[in-house]
Amino acid sequence: MVTQDRQPPSGTAGASGGADDARPDRDDAPAPDPTTLPPAPSPRLPDLDSLHLLLRIAATGSLGRAAAAHGLGQPAVSARVRAMERLLGVPLVARGRRGSTLTPAGALVAEWAQPLLAAAAHLETSVAALREEGEGRLRVAASLTVAEHLLPGWLVRLAADRPGTAVTLAAVNSTEVARRVLAGEADLGFVEGPGTPDGLEARTVRTDHLVLVVPPGHAWARRARRGRPVDAAELAATRLVQREPTSGTRAALAGALAAALGPGTAQAPPVLELSTSTGVRSAVEAGAGPAVLSELAVGDDVAAGRLVAVPVEGVALERRLRAVWPSGRRPRGPAQDLLAIARR
Repeated sequence: MVTQDRQPPSGTAGASGGADDARPDRDDAPAPDPTTLPPAPSPRLPDLDSLHLLLRIAATGSLGRAAAAHGLGQPAVSARVRAMERLLGVPLVARGRRGSTLTPAGALVAEWAQPLLAAAAHLETSVAALREEGEGRLRVAASLTVAEHLLPGWLVRLAADRPGTAVTLAAVNSTEVARRVLAGEADLGFVEGPGTPDGLEARTVRTDHLVLVVPPGHAWARRARRGRPVDAAELAATRLVQREPTSGTRAALAGALAAALGPGTAQAPPVLELSTSTGVRSAVEAGAGPAVLSELAVGDDVAAGRLVAVPVEGVALERRLRAVWPSGRRPRGPAQDLLAIARR
């Protein structure tokens, strides 16, 4: 099952939606107060297996039966009992012709050990449940280009491999993707902007080509039909229909123009600024002006003749689409599987 959470693209809007609501209540539990923490376990305490063995001896009245229940030989059990007695400094088991019984000290140790063993069992089952929950849930934050054009296919393949995984997808801009991953609100992110934000590791999953598009009646469409490209300076001086400033597509274009013309290159202000690639594409079709968009977003429109792709010279209009995750924490479980699918 895939749940999509489409949030406004600004860095702060929508930060409490979708992924936040999916977080378990225990995330909000207060941290332990270090002044009230119990002391660290003493090295003079037996391990949990040995304490459980002591309880088994009490229950069966026999070293042999306790050994069989634990899959051990009787000499090994006798050795463990002697080791516990040396460690604690008190006799624990009295051996007789009719079997083995706990000494008064051994009975007290067994009584005190029961809540400890119960707490350890509870910890083990709780951690196992937590692990299973993590294996059955995946929170993904992705830039709009990736969310709209690549992730649907990737998630179909993930569902075939992991049919029980519940996926929540937040379609936001690259800046918001990075924020969510850093905040622990997403297990895996996909971005399209240049550079890797501090605190994140990245892996390229695909190279995406950007395309300058205009409506069929635009003057640049006629130039394109005659094979005359637009150069970097002309593109920088032209008012375009653009995404918002934190968009990965807009950042990639700005970086490409700076690389071609110099880092201080001024770019003409947008004629329109819209929050989605779909909105930009529709505005171009309506005649608002040219735009630079991912070929993933405009390929069908160019093939159908609704838009015209204009060649650009002197500018490297391509970018890397990357998966991101917190530094030092490699993706695991369904996040690891989705990363592998994306890199195929």
